[in-house]
Amino acid sequence: AEGDGAAPLGKTSSPLKATEDILFRCCSCTYVTRDQRGIVSHLVAHGDEQFKSHHPSISSGSMSRAPSNTQKHKSDKLFKCTLCSLAFAHNYRLTRHYQTHTGEKPYKCELCQKAFARESQLRDHNHTHTGEKPFKCMLCSKAFARNANLRVHIKTHTGEKPFNCKVCSQSFLRNSDLRRHYDTHTGEKPFKCHLCT
Repeated sequence: AEGDGAAPLGKTSSPLKATEDILFRCCSCTYVTRDQRGIVSHLVAHGDEQFKSHHPSISSGSMSRAPSNTQKHKSDKLFKCTLCSLAFAHNYRLTRHYQTHTGEKPYKCELCQKAFARESQLRDHNHTHTGEKPFKCMLCSKAFARNANLRVHIKTHTGEKPFNCKVCSQSFLRNSDLRRHYDTHTGEKPFKCHLCT
């Protein structure tokens, strides 16, 4: 209703928005988080006065995220890979990215000897042995062994298709689907029958 502080979606002047899957998005930049305290400290880093006055402990620098967010927005991608053209907003992502060049996979499964670059990948893989599916959709009864699969699944409820073709107007749920779609534009057929060639 008018005058009660409520505003229709998309018409608020607040820099804080919550999406359907409980993501908080900054209206001033591309920052997204699931953590409400994280978005507040982020907004303080932007210099948003309404959040500084309501959260003095954050504005005085007690939360470590604020300086890094301020630094992040000076340039979205400060950490550049010396081996390829990719760049990252955070150093830990660059460090993790270097493993794609080295092929290093220090985390090994004790049951099947598969190896992984990250500990979280090994944890997710272990669910394939136990049959455990701890990642449950809050909108339907589906459950998943990997959190990444749940995140993709949730987009089937929201209709979000974040991977857009640069040649035509089609959008896709998964990046792998977009890459396969590009073959329709190039005429490339990467899968050939070894019997009839």
